[in-house]
Amino acid sequence: MSDQNSVLASSVSAQQVTNKVLRNTYALLGITLIPTVIGALIGMSMNFSFAAQHPFIFAIGAMAVLFGLFAAITANRNSSVGVVLLLGLTFLLGLMLGPILQHALHLRNGGQIVGLAAGGTGIIFLTLAGIATTTKKDFSFMGKFLMVGIILLIVASLANIFLQIPAMTLAMSAVGVILFSGFILYDVSRIVNGGETNYIMATLSLYMSIYNLFTSLLQLLMGLLGGNND
Repeated sequence: MSDQNSVLASSVSAQQVTNKVLRNTYALLGITLIPTVIGALIGMSMNFSFAAQHPFIFAIGAMAVLFGLFAAITANRNSSVGVVLLLGLTFLLGLMLGPILQHALHLRNGGQIVGLAAGGTGIIFLTLAGIATTTKKDFSFMGKFLMVGIILLIVASLANIFLQIPAMTLAMSAVGVILFSGFILYDVSRIVNGGETNYIMATLSLYMSIYNLFTSLLQLLMGLLGGNND
C-alpha cells in the first residue's frame, strides 16, 4: 500500500512540475512578443541595403549571431540571465523581420496579408498546442524527421539566394509552414510529457517554431495573394 502511495505521490508531483513548466513557458512566450513587436517596428524603418546587396554574407552573419545567442541562453538556462538573453534574441529577431515586412507592406494588399499571416499563425499554434496538451500523446517520434527537414530547408534557402527561383521560394515557404507546425506539436508534446523541464529552453524552442511559422506563412501568402506594389 505504501508503495502505491509513493508511486501516486510521485506521479502527482511530476504532473505539478509539468503544469508549472507549461504555465511559465506560455507566460514567458507572451512576454517575448513585446520585444519582437518593438524590434519589428524599428526594423520596418531601417535600411537593409547591405542585406539586399550581400544576401549570402548577411544570412551567414545572422545565423552566426543567432547560434551564439542560442548557446548563451542554453548556458544560462537556469538563471534570470537566460531570460534577459532570450528577450534580447527576440528583439533581434524582430529587427530581422524588417525586410520582409517592408516588402509585404508595399504590396497593394500588404496589410491584409500580414494580418492573415499573424492570424493564421495564432490559429495554428492554439490548435496544435491544444491537441498536444489534451491528448497527451507523445510526438517525440517526429524529432528526427523534423531535424532532417530543417537541415534540408536551410540548405535549400541558402542555395536559392543564388538561384533566385520564385517557384522554389514558394515551395520552401509551403514546406516551412508544414515543418514548423510539426515543431509546435513536437515542442508542446515534449513539455506535456516531461521531456523538457526548463521553461526558458521550452520558450526558446516554441518561440522559434512560431517565428518561423509566421515568416513561412507570410512568404507563402505574399506569393499567392500579393498584388502589385503601391
